[in-house]
Amino acid sequence: MAAGLKALVGLAFLGSIGLLFLFLACALPSYNNWWPMFTIIFYVLSPLPSLITRRFTDDLSSTSALKEFCYFLTTGIVLSAFALPIVLARAPSGATGEETVIATGACFLVLMGNLVMFLTIYGLFMIFDNEDGFEYSNWGSGF
Repeated sequence: MAAGLKALVGLAFLGSIGLLFLFLACALPSYNNWWPMFTIIFYVLSPLPSLITRRFTDDLSSTSALKEFCYFLTTGIVLSAFALPIVLARAPSGATGEETVIATGACFLVLMGNLVMFLTIYGLFMIFDNEDGFEYSNWGSGF
């Protein structure tokens, strides 16, 4: 039980590091642009297909059409989260076309934040896979 809580605390720490990268990409005075904050939408949307799969399939070890479709949707969401800052770093912001919407450094920080956040979300799903009996509903019984 304590190992699961340590892993959960570690994942919370990693999630805060990922959000720190995202906030730095937006709030540093040299960047000062809040467009990269739209990637938070992808952080919220990415676990939804997997949660739908876990809700409507009885056996997670077998393959089903719903499970494969939800993997496809998750892949599209994660890919979109990585593509958004790259597109914003390449898109011209003004009429002259010399300046981009976000700076290259901000794009790099958002990509690093995406990497950390999606690995954290993946780790969270691995912890709550219920093969070792550690699940959210058991937290109240151990205290």
